[in-house]
Amino acid sequence: MTTNRLEAFSDGVLAIIITIMVLELKVPEGDTLAALKPLIPTFTTYVLSFIYLGIYWNNHHHLMHATKKVNGKVLWANLHLLFWLSLFPFATGYMGENHFQELPTALYGFVLFMASIAWYILVSVLKSSQLDNTTLHESHKGKFKDILSITLYGVATIISFYSPVFAAVLYVLVALFWFVPSKELEREE
Repeated sequence: MTTNRLEAFSDGVLAIIITIMVLELKVPEGDTLAALKPLIPTFTTYVLSFIYLGIYWNNHHHLMHATKKVNGKVLWANLHLLFWLSLFPFATGYMGENHFQELPTALYGFVLFMASIAWYILVSVLKSSQLDNTTLHESHKGKFKDILSITLYGVATIISFYSPVFAAVLYVLVALFWFVPSKELEREE
């Protein structure tokens, strides 16, 4: 099976996730800057989550274009990733509405942690199903970014119970780390 249907389905799910997230932003009562101030944590969390979803979408796009075929294992691994990404609206709203308190920030980190594990599994399943695909293997040969991200999300999730602000800084740091997709994958398009 080619990647077209998998990529189209994933694009649709990500579009719905982003739509749900933006619908969670509440319009303030009042027309002053002071009326906007209580929305700053919610909007900040929305921006971070939007960036994360954009990163996943971008990297998923490049990954699928480097992939020659998919099988049932790949489909399930992709659904696993989409499951964790579908929790972004809940985790985003929970952290934003509770102004980066310990438990909501830890839950947000846990969702990021699980999504990163799901990404790692998807890449691993793709690589194992396509041993002859040099582009795919070259672009993900070290797995350094994957392992570092999983580790930082895990650490940040635990740190959330002691310093939610520092945990949020780590979440932003990982996003910056992934902002630019793999050069090997971009060259193939």
